[in-house]
Amino acid sequence: MPHRLPLSDVVASLSHALDLTEGQPQGHSIRSCLLGMHVGRQVGLDADTLSHLYYALLLKDAGCSANAAPVAEAFGSDDRTVKRALKTTDWSNTVAAATYVARHAARGGTPWQKLRHLAGFARGVGDQARDFMRIRCERGAGIVTDLGFPGPTAEAIRALDEHWDGKGHPEGLREEEIPLLARICGLAQTSEVFLRSQGVDATIRMLVERRGTWFDPRLVDVLLDEAGNVPFWRQVAAAHRPAALSGQEPADRVHWVEFGDLDRVAEAFADIIDAKTPYTYRHSKGVADIGRNIARGLGCSAADVQRVYRAGLLHDIGKLGISNRILDKPGKLTEAEFAEVRLHPRYSMEILSHVTAFAELAPAAAQHHERLDGGGYPWGLNGSQLDLLSRIVAVADVYEALTADRPYRAGMAPTQALGILRREAGTAFDGDAVTALERWVREMTPDATVAVSLSA
Repeated sequence: MPHRLPLSDVVASLSHALDLTEGQPQGHSIRSCLLGMHVGRQVGLDADTLSHLYYALLLKDAGCSANAAPVAEAFGSDDRTVKRALKTTDWSNTVAAATYVARHAARGGTPWQKLRHLAGFARGVGDQARDFMRIRCERGAGIVTDLGFPGPTAEAIRALDEHWDGKGHPEGLREEEIPLLARICGLAQTSEVFLRSQGVDATIRMLVERRGTWFDPRLVDVLLDEAGNVPFWRQVAAAHRPAALSGQEPADRVHWVEFGDLDRVAEAFADIIDAKTPYTYRHSKGVADIGRNIARGLGCSAADVQRVYRAGLLHDIGKLGISNRILDKPGKLTEAEFAEVRLHPRYSMEILSHVTAFAELAPAAAQHHERLDGGGYPWGLNGSQLDLLSRIVAVADVYEALTADRPYRAGMAPTQALGILRREAGTAFDGDAVTALERWVREMTPDATVAVSLSA
């Protein structure tokens, strides 16, 4: 592993997770970046501004998980489907917006359920949309700020859904009030969605129709100038891996990240993961901290302790691809719903194995629901196939889930949670990892009685 990496490689690879939670096919952020950078260069942006634009395009959806739960609740439908359809809807048009809401409220539900969700929009579709956009844009801007990106990148994300005619959200900015980079990002993301879902001709029609309403006419004209450039559109449409972005970041403005400093990136994505549902608030950071302390208690090397910490932060990244109608369901899941939940470790493996910086910890992150006796999921691995880091993350995940407070229940006492783990130590869970956890809990709560055996 190199001592440092281009930050763009890490961010571009992790952008697949953001595509998932927006209901977009893999590479949406990458293709949007290609379109936006083309526009930026054609309008003469300098190297510094192009650098700000580059990261704004890749991280434009950093806040998208934060409004997944309210969107699913308001519509009574799969948040990914609702968001995907919104990208091709002219929601500033009253009729189009009303049709969109009627079509997606309580999809697959009863007439009564549909009516109940439609009533929730009684105060106006625009007001609801403004709330959803504000949650997303503010959260996204906050995340990129926490990552250390400069103001122009954050402001581009904050104003991503503003429209040239002032009918966008969340502030209703118009024309030059909207930061230029936000105007480019908004144009690029909508153009990409139309390109992938409906083709070049539909994209050109959309650009003509929304020129001067949604989008800055000058910027639209850059893409209209490419209307007959078949190789240009074909190249953009085919892109889905970070390698497609080679040469897009200004060469003399490359951001480097030391391998030892990747915790900051992993922590930012843990925030994105945990914002997906209120039921798992700070779960990822909790698993990471618990896992790190178990690893230390087992005498793991500093490198392995760090791997466990990062695996804990990112273990649930695949949940960004699961509907909030399932994740937030208060009752028992159906067989079909549980089958979808069981996919999230596969998504985690898929995402992390393609991130050079995190590929080596992908198994430890993705195998957190596997069990020593082969009774876990999704691969049904057994003890001979699970390394120590995977075993540690599995124990940390269960302990955090049992002891953390949730909106629907209080967390278990440490003694009760440890008792559950101890009863399955050696069969489902690694006995040494459970013992190390018990010792750490005892050290953290010296006045409390850990009423379980501390024997291996």
